[in-house]
Amino acid sequence: MSEAPASMSAGEIAQAVSNRKITAVAATEAALVRIAVHDKVLNAFTDVTADRARAKARAIDAEIAAGKSVGPLAGVPFAVKNLFDVEGLATRAGSKINRDLPASPRDATLIERMEAAGAVLVGALNMGEYAYDFTGENAHDGPSRNPHDPTRMAGGSSGGSGSAVGGALVPIALGSDTNGSIRVPSSFCGIFGLKPTYGRLSRARSFPFVASLDHLGPFARGVTDLALAYDVMQGPDTDDPACVARPLEPTMPLLAEGISGLRVAIAGGYFQQNLLPEAVEAVARVAKALGATRTVELPEAARARAAAFIITTTEGVALHLDRLRKRAGDFDPAVRDRLFAGAMIPAVHVDKAQKFRRWYRARVLELFQSVDVILAPATPCTAPKIGQATFTLDGVELPVRPNIGIHTQPISFIGLPVAAVPVPLEPMPIGVQIIAAPWREDIALRVAYALEQMGVANAPAPKGF
Repeated sequence: MSEAPASMSAGEIAQAVSNRKITAVAATEAALVRIAVHDKVLNAFTDVTADRARAKARAIDAEIAAGKSVGPLAGVPFAVKNLFDVEGLATRAGSKINRDLPASPRDATLIERMEAAGAVLVGALNMGEYAYDFTGENAHDGPSRNPHDPTRMAGGSSGGSGSAVGGALVPIALGSDTNGSIRVPSSFCGIFGLKPTYGRLSRARSFPFVASLDHLGPFARGVTDLALAYDVMQGPDTDDPACVARPLEPTMPLLAEGISGLRVAIAGGYFQQNLLPEAVEAVARVAKALGATRTVELPEAARARAAAFIITTTEGVALHLDRLRKRAGDFDPAVRDRLFAGAMIPAVHVDKAQKFRRWYRARVLELFQSVDVILAPATPCTAPKIGQATFTLDGVELPVRPNIGIHTQPISFIGLPVAAVPVPLEPMPIGVQIIAAPWREDIALRVAYALEQMGVANAPAPKGF
């Protein structure tokens, strides 16, 4: 074997590179060729770091030739949402304004950890402006497109990440999730995603959106690759005050333990409303495969979503006030208007939202005394058409942009770990959330792996690629 075909997983690439069946240079060149050919349609990348990638790949091959170990992701191409600092690039965060920033002097912590494990960064990925988006449509760079139907949304705000992995341009990508921005693109693009527990992975040297809600995490086409990436990125980081000083808790060795004895429940009430038939079908398939019949209700989930909106928009506008004063015309109008609305929310509402957040977290954590996993839809529908303004949920016509995350916001609001798994329906895939208790990413990933092994959850091949 001299090339790395698109069908190879990250684990397969790393094994082949380490065993000298292919070179890291060959794996990198294959990814660069796929990007050059297919990104003309997908619009996933805003920057391709070809020179850097080739230099890294040559260094990996030299270390292997010298008999050195280069890590569990040896030669694996990956890309990152363009809110991660990449040495030598301005950190766009999907905006026009940030392009005037100086080039970053250093990579984000998670990029450093991926490359320390042998991975090769090949570029930065398109995203919704300042991460305030569920669609993957960027007013400055154009929309990221769905690899299963380029007329449809990739989801946001990590749309380029979902598109690049779903389209097999790279086997792993990194993104961020504040209100659903890993889980929504995973659902629309038919791939696996992991939103870790709040504070688990370092956010150092990434552009923030809402500091009390922001998470970073990986996308992949298989659970093993997802766990490989997650494991190498774990660990405390004093450069991120929110990153908790917990010992490394590898998940890879636990995937094959199975799910015998795990108590699985289905989220009821709020999470069984505002769904199109495909979302209902996806949850039902996953529940049946896991033998889940019990339903639990997350108390006041609708109010949790409302509180998440308040905290999101008020923290978001506080971050951007100076930019809004000086360069309001350079914002995506939809993002700008939501931020302006946040500036007008009375402080008493913010205080109530934060108090409710503490109450809600305590009530939800009580559920995990009697269950290990809760199943919920990731999105209310499969990917809408790019530019689609409204859809109808439970007989009510609603705007698409804010309501795609209707089932993700009440979960990220309290920082729970979630594995998003793709259910390959026709004509488009859709995702299901596997929700676990804080710090139990291992359980969420074990369930995801079991579903993948059963054939219930898997990443369908992109159409026409």
